[in-house]
Order: sequence, then C-alpha cells, then structure tokens
Amino acid sequence: MTRRSGSDRDARAASDTISLSRLKRRPEFLAVAAARRKWVAPGLVLQARPQDASTIPPADPPPIRYGITASRRVGNAVARNRAKRRLRAAAREVLPGSGARGYDLVLIARAATIGRPYSELKADLARGVAKLTQPRRTAKATELES
Repeated sequence: MTRRSGSDRDARAASDTISLSRLKRRPEFLAVAAARRKWVAPGLVLQARPQDASTIPPADPPPIRYGITASRRVGNAVARNRAKRRLRAAAREVLPGSGARGYDLVLIARAATIGRPYSELKADLARGVAKLTQPRRTAKATELES
C-alpha cells in the first residue's frame, strides 16, 4: 500500500470538482457554431463559445460542456465511431485541467483524427482550448494600450 502526499490528494480533488457535461441537442451545437470562434488543427476542429447564463442552471464553478461530432468525410461508421471515441478520451484527460470553465466546446473529427498519435491529438486539443478560451483582443483595446 502506497501513501499519497497531501498535494497529490489536493490536485486530484481539484480535478474531481470540475464537472464535464455533454452537449447533446442540435440547437446546442448550432449555438456554438454561431459564435464563430474556431481553431483548426491536423487532428480536430475545435469550436468554442462562452456559456449563456440564462440557458444553464447556476453552478458553483460553471461546468465545461462539450460535444463531439464526425461527418461522413471522416469515413464509414466504424471510422467515425473510432474518431469520436478518441476525441472523447482526449477530452476527458485534457479539459478538466484546461481552465475552460464556463465554455461550451464542440470537437469535430477530421480524417486525420484516427491516424494521429494520441499524444499529438491531446496536444492539439490543449492548444486549441488555450487559444479559444483566452479573452479576445479587440482593435479598440489594442489602441488603448499603445
């Protein structure tokens, strides 16, 4: 029996408190697409939108909601299901520690999702989440800084 240090327990407790929930209905996916924020990587396309407070129940820390989709361009049903399984597994590993609380995310599989090494797929997702969840810089904000 191994003993865990207090910091290990604290880190695990913090990651357990971040709730992941799924986007399941078509209007939820369309709302994320309408936000027009996307990031394209070789292994996936990521779309993001800040959650609308009126559409979700209030929670202490807002959940990270995500959905996964794969079109027929990815391949036959077996290939699409494999791509979605890989994205689902990557999302479970990457999203809780990503700082994307309060965002709705849609992960779109690409043909390369199936053959891409899993570590690179996770890196693609982490990079995309970091890019899309940081505040947008507007031209007005840039003028004020200079």
